[in-house]
Amino acid sequence: MIPNLPNLRHRDSGNFFLMAGPCVVESEKLCMDVAAHLARLSDKFKIPYIFKASYRKANRSRGDSFTGIGDEAALEILRKVRRAFDIPVVTDIHSPGEAQLAARYDIDVLQIPAFLSRQTDLLAAAAQTGKVVNIKKGQFLAPEAMRFAVDKVRQHNPNVMLTERGTQFGYYDLVVDFRGIVEMKQNGVPVVLDVTHSLQQPNQKSGVTGGKPALIETLAKAGIAVGVDGLFLETHPYPAEALSDGANMLPLDEMERLLGHLLPLHRAVNNS
Repeated sequence: MIPNLPNLRHRDSGNFFLMAGPCVVESEKLCMDVAAHLARLSDKFKIPYIFKASYRKANRSRGDSFTGIGDEAALEILRKVRRAFDIPVVTDIHSPGEAQLAARYDIDVLQIPAFLSRQTDLLAAAAQTGKVVNIKKGQFLAPEAMRFAVDKVRQHNPNVMLTERGTQFGYYDLVVDFRGIVEMKQNGVPVVLDVTHSLQQPNQKSGVTGGKPALIETLAKAGIAVGVDGLFLETHPYPAEALSDGANMLPLDEMERLLGHLLPLHRAVNNS
């Protein structure tokens, strides 16, 4: 299944769709550079592509962590990316008021962070904008429980997606139960695997989240094998210099190789 976005190219290619970009809007140059690179790959591989960047990071472990360059400045950059490359964009929102703010800047997909996936007023506000709503499954929720989140959005708007991003395992790790992807597909909505956040190692003593980026391809392949509709990947030209979540991001120059490995698997799975 493909999200209902009129500016989503290559919808009829039969490929999975991709939501990818830097964790957060750091600068206009970063977003434009990443979007240009990924839009080119989207056209090369005929993969439907949605540019991703958070305009603000509200969920931080430490009070001195980078949260953003300013809400309206970051949203304006996302609007520029959308117009420059004629591609849809997705960003997180954290409160009902932010749903209307993001919608005013032409954001195509409003994303509900995993920790907020049970917030009824937030889900309703996002749905009421008429935008596509992507709900990340809470690390604390069973896949079966996500049908209630879907129902909350569908009361106002049929355009909803679900994203798996791992389940809390102990204090310092996440695991993906791939049975959950099959379960969430029963809701009749596109289901996405958030590969990079599923490889986070949260709650580090330093207050900075760790990660296992070496397993990105492994996890992405597993998601394709069980039938995810889309993949979510955070990427950066220089992850070690990223201002947020650098420990689990894919280097931008490795994206082409990764997609080249995933497409033959997707074809094999879907033609079997």
